[in-house]
Amino acid sequence: VAKDSGITREALYKALRPGSEPRFDTVSRVCAALGVRLVAQPVHAPA
Repeated sequence: VAKDSGITREALYKALRPGSEPRFDTVSRVCAALGVRLVAQPVHAPA
């Protein structure tokens, strides 16, 4: 995952450890490396 996302293993570990606050760019790159898409959906369905 680190190689495919272009992030070093150390940086990836630090970004994803409990209590960290990874940047959106980091999360996006990890998702792309895993072949998944991050999607925002409304919490409530429209009335």
